Amino acid sequence: MSGWEELEMLLDSPSSLTTTSNARGTVKDKANFKVEEDVSALRKAIEGIGTTEKTLIEVLTQRSNAQRQLITKAYEKATGRKLIDDLEGDTHGDFEDLLVALVTPSATYDCQEVIKAIKGAGTTESTLTEIFASRSNRQIKSLSEAYLAETGKSLIHDLQSEVSGEYGKALLILAEGKRDESTNVDAAKAKADAKALYEAGEKKWGTDEDKFIDILCHRSIPQLRQTLVEYKNISKKTLQESIESEMSGNLEKILVAIVKCVKTVPLYLAERLFKSMKGAGTTESTLTRIIVSRSEVDLLDIRAEYKKLFGSSLYSQLESEVSGSYGDTLKYLCGQDD
Repeated sequence: MSGWEELEMLLDSPSSLTTTSNARGTVKDKANFKVEEDVSALRKAIEGIGTTEKTLIEVLTQRSNAQRQLITKAYEKATGRKLIDDLEGDTHGDFEDLLVALVTPSATYDCQEVIKAIKGAGTTESTLTEIFASRSNRQIKSLSEAYLAETGKSLIHDLQSEVSGEYGKALLILAEGKRDESTNVDAAKAKADAKALYEAGEKKWGTDEDKFIDILCHRSIPQLRQTLVEYKNISKKTLQESIESEMSGNLEKILVAIVKCVKTVPLYLAERLFKSMKGAGTTESTLTRIIVSRSEVDLLDIRAEYKKLFGSSLYSQLESEVSGSYGDTLKYLCGQDD
């Protein structure tokens, strides 16, 4: 299918940025959930001689995040210890990071990933780009609240001192979580925006980055989808191709990420997963973050896009790239082979 037909089809398909359903996740509420039984199983696994990783994996990957929060509270009540502390004391490395991610509330987990990305020497722009381009307003607002609770500071304020230039401008607009959420599409406005983008990039010598930032970071997802179609009509190139030929560095990456997420968040994240496993070594932090944070949102769609794009299933790729308890946990979250 040509990129053109794909654009046309998108106009009628839902977007993970605008849907609130979590029906496309691989992890669901466990039926007949009994919190006391789970707490007792976890205690046995942790308090016995040697840790029973299998029990930890089975309990924590087969419950929804909401159920895990109930387990965490009940565990602390029963033992006087925090489950996170016990997991950190009993496991290590990527496996430990993954289990801790699973028992952390979603917004707090996003917030902690942002803190990691801006803390220390240098900023991990790729993480910031991935999080802010792929989250809905609601998720970004929850992340900001968690950030304030965790650090006592405003997320926007801290980001301002970490990111700069045109990239910083785009990221800060996304981090406000104020993207227009109306579902009405104004066809005339989409045409006008497409023309403005064409004139700000392809058509002129030098690029007016501000115009790209303004339109791509503020307009609603349905409106931008229509704009992508109109842009192709005017330019004969896709907007992504134009951005890639007109810009560079982190600004190019964040604008391309936005365009990809406007089309389909699962496709963008499938590519991120592929890159995290390609080449020498695996970027475990990216693997963990995407699989955990999307396991109740759209991991089924990410799996489908992965298979379509790369010809092999996400599950089989995990099987060949990650091993041990860490690999087993990721495969449980991924669900079955496609």
